[in-house]
Amino acid sequence: MRVEEMEVRVAAFSELGVDTLYALLKLRMDVFVVEQGCAYPEIDGRDDEPGARHVWVCEDGGGPVAYLRILEEPDGSARIGRVATAKHARGRGLAGRLVQTALDVIGERVSRLDAQAGLRGFYERYGFAVTGPAFDEDGIAHIPMTRTPA
Repeated sequence: MRVEEMEVRVAAFSELGVDTLYALLKLRMDVFVVEQGCAYPEIDGRDDEPGARHVWVCEDGGGPVAYLRILEEPDGSARIGRVATAKHARGRGLAGRLVQTALDVIGERVSRLDAQAGLRGFYERYGFAVTGPAFDEDGIAHIPMTRTPA
């Protein structure tokens, strides 16, 4: 199935079924904790915040293969995070579909993210700009980025 034909799903925490929630958390753990070797509290207590939205794509007839989370920040901006694609599904444009969907959901609000440094160019394609110095998070260089709608 072509990426353009894959359904992107968006849901609040309360709308996630147990099986879906389990599959989304497993994908995040597989990518961030296992593959990237970062032992940190991946389940951080923000998934069930009232403004949180979970965005994902499933393979045809299978489980989720790409995911991101949108959070509402105290200043009214949105924060995109936990962007993850299963290893076997990379290079197909799934993360791009998710980021575009997230920006559609966010609308005219300012959006922020902390990008892994190697993905700077990817996020710049969506209008994000570096807003501060690089920093280390769990042994991986990150850079803060912000997108301000026109």
